[in-house]
Amino acid sequence: MDRKRALVLINKTSGLGKAANDTLQIATRLAECGYEPVIYPILPGTDLTSEKIVAEYATEFCEADTMKGGTKSDKGKSGICLVMCSGGDGTLNHVVNALMEYDVRPLLSYVPTGSTNDFAKGLGIPSDRDMAIELAVNGIPFTYDVGKMNDNYFNYVAAFGAFSKVSYATDQELKNVLGYAAYVISAIAELPQNIGYNCHLKVEAEGISEEGDYIFGAVSNSASVAGMTLFSDDVIKQDDGQMELLLIRAPKNLADFNGIITALATKESDNPYITYKQVTSARFISGDEIEWTLDGEFGGAYKETDIKVVNKAITIMTSIDER
Repeated sequence: MDRKRALVLINKTSGLGKAANDTLQIATRLAECGYEPVIYPILPGTDLTSEKIVAEYATEFCEADTMKGGTKSDKGKSGICLVMCSGGDGTLNHVVNALMEYDVRPLLSYVPTGSTNDFAKGLGIPSDRDMAIELAVNGIPFTYDVGKMNDNYFNYVAAFGAFSKVSYATDQELKNVLGYAAYVISAIAELPQNIGYNCHLKVEAEGISEEGDYIFGAVSNSASVAGMTLFSDDVIKQDDGQMELLLIRAPKNLADFNGIITALATKESDNPYITYKQVTSARFISGDEIEWTLDGEFGGAYKETDIKVVNKAITIMTSIDER
């Protein structure tokens, strides 16, 4: 039987470290749905990274809309019609960065095993393991926007400033044990220096040209970042060609700082210290290098940063009902 093929990438170290336990279940469901699974562990620091594995199979990729057939690759085999990622948001970021290097991109599916899984929540991908695997294998394709920051891509957020380091600086073992609580503990530990953080920036985007001192900034395609909802999620659409720009200026005194905290807690964006706007691109210029976070991982440090939206770049298995 000429089966479709699925490339499965599993990061057993993400989140609670349980991804490896699902390998047989994933392989079984793929086989039952007519796929031949090709399974690899992701082992950072070796030749078994997302980028290298994807590159090895790139010539066998079939576009997402050919997934129902047994389309042949240029090697004569049935093509890779599905790439499945089992890991956290950071793992998915690496897989998407690898896929974006190629014009032909297969369907993507995601079994979230991270500590917060912000991106999965935004797409209605359940945290329940059995349900997530079923959706990853037999869900409904949805094509979403990807952000590009300089030479790197992100699924749901590029951020700088206070607390933006928490997601990638928090100890992995602590996250494995405590999950989201680990982020809260790390944030509290970093509170003194984060309150005093600010950087001077010039920001340019549609209808925006401003310069000042900022304690935080983000371009996001999700209502939730590090497990926390920023503002109303009724305007967050992952396929509309726009992302949400959030800028928080450095407060001048404690009263202003408290006003910012209240605005964030009550999800009110009409605060003089807060800029919140939908954009298709944004440019950040600073005299000093600013460190960025991409999808919860370190994204580099730059004096000039250009971000743009790549409309409907990746097709992923999700659920219309959940969305």
